[in-house]
Amino acid sequence: MSTEALEGRRPSPARDRVLETAGRLFYAEGIHSVGVDRIIAAAGVAKATFYHHFPSKDELVRAYVTAQSAAQRAMVEEMRAEPSRDRLRAIFAFMCEFGSGPGYRGCAFLNTAAEYPDPAHPVRLAVAEHRRWIRDLFRDLLAADGDPGAERTADILLLLRDGLVVGFDLDDPATVRGAVHEALDRVLVRKA
Repeated sequence: MSTEALEGRRPSPARDRVLETAGRLFYAEGIHSVGVDRIIAAAGVAKATFYHHFPSKDELVRAYVTAQSAAQRAMVEEMRAEPSRDRLRAIFAFMCEFGSGPGYRGCAFLNTAAEYPDPAHPVRLAVAEHRRWIRDLFRDLLAADGDPGAERTADILLLLRDGLVVGFDLDDPATVRGAVHEALDRVLVRKA
């Protein structure tokens, strides 16, 4: 589902172009280092068009976070047919694959949070909402698999997720991948 549909708006090719361009630049270079004029020029839209869709840069950043979250939710939804434990492993396998890629620059959500330190800022609230969704997803999959400690295990998996998205940016991807698989084997031990 598009972010326009999620936000109750009709799709706009110009808005989509701005959001795609901003997302690419934000991820590659950082949010505060990319100015609105550069996004407008790279997206090939008029300044009035930009501000019609995004009254401020912060609104664009919030939309970027929302779009990234929607993309991850759609990817997880495609795995719906898999058993819960297999879905958890598939989610982490995808993160390992993405994190090992040549264009990987860390987690878009953690990178954004680092640039918006105020936890009450609307951008940080969008990041927090995504993190709640991830944790709740982990909890629900664990509970469906019969894990009696699903709440606590979800917390552990969220910390593992945070560690791996940083580790792939800073460390050897093969080492991180191996550690992730070993950690999952230890955390996802079937409980009797």
